[in-house]
Amino acid sequence: MEFGTFVWVDAGDRPLHQLYDDHLRLAALADELGFFAYHMAEHHNTPLGLAPSPSVFLAAVARATERIRLGPLVYLLPLYRPQRLAEEVCMLDHLSNGRLELGVGRGVSPWELGHNGVDAATSRPLFLAALDQLLAALHGDGSAFGDLGGAPIEIRPLQQPHPPLSYATTVPESVQWAAGHGMHMMGLGPSTAWRSNVELYRQTWEAHRSDPDRFNGHVERPRIGLNRQVLVAETDAEALDLVRRVYPRFASSFIHLWEVHGDDSFRHRIDLEKSLEHEVILVGSPDSVRAMVERTVEQSGIDYLTCSFAWGSLTFDEAARSMELFACEVMPVFAAV
Repeated sequence: MEFGTFVWVDAGDRPLHQLYDDHLRLAALADELGFFAYHMAEHHNTPLGLAPSPSVFLAAVARATERIRLGPLVYLLPLYRPQRLAEEVCMLDHLSNGRLELGVGRGVSPWELGHNGVDAATSRPLFLAALDQLLAALHGDGSAFGDLGGAPIEIRPLQQPHPPLSYATTVPESVQWAAGHGMHMMGLGPSTAWRSNVELYRQTWEAHRSDPDRFNGHVERPRIGLNRQVLVAETDAEALDLVRRVYPRFASSFIHLWEVHGDDSFRHRIDLEKSLEHEVILVGSPDSVRAMVERTVEQSGIDYLTCSFAWGSLTFDEAARSMELFACEVMPVFAAV
């Protein structure tokens, strides 16, 4: 069982430069505390993501840390020119001394895609074509770029043949696709609902583990994980009081673009009481959160959990204390799991 961290860099109650500084300090703390990886989302035109260029922010994280692996979860490939992105990926892999985790996807928000000139209905083929071109460039092949075919490739990633790939989904067809290529996979939602996807992934991965054309063929055992917002305090009462104070700011950022466009299809995702009931937000004392993690692992079958410690109107000190309590009093129980 491994644990990572995940950030949106969503709007809080401080100036943007201070928000960036606080997230960099938390990344350094996660490194010191022994988290496996630091993942960040890519969002655009929304207070949910105030670091819309993962490459820029992760370059800073790479120099502020020493051991923790890091990467986007995910790069929204339909929004990139693959050849240009490949150069950024190579730079990040070298700046981090080979610690890059390369998350890729097509984007869940039709509004974010639309504001950037991409029709969500066409994003799947755009994503697949961009991924093929990205991997070709990382492998040193410039012939895949259409009218730019034959472009010289002067930079390669430190990790060969390329940094390990991750994919995030809750759709069974996409689970099978990711498993067939041996990609690390991340999900969201209740643990019991995720269990069938975990089982589908492992069955598909086993059936295709010897296929020669898998994207992640160089990865011996892919991780299968879930993401959880986490808030640990000294007592259950303190943690619950705190989450009810800070969550409304996160919920407002999460739903912002959907509300602007009069779309209420995601509103159920910001019901705090249901999130607490289904333990998709883990809140409480170290003992209580430890029990929640145990249930999450047992019910879902995952071997990786990413934890979001900084969100909404949590202060740096509150997020740092939550992370420290989790790392020191929850994680060690799972070291041998």
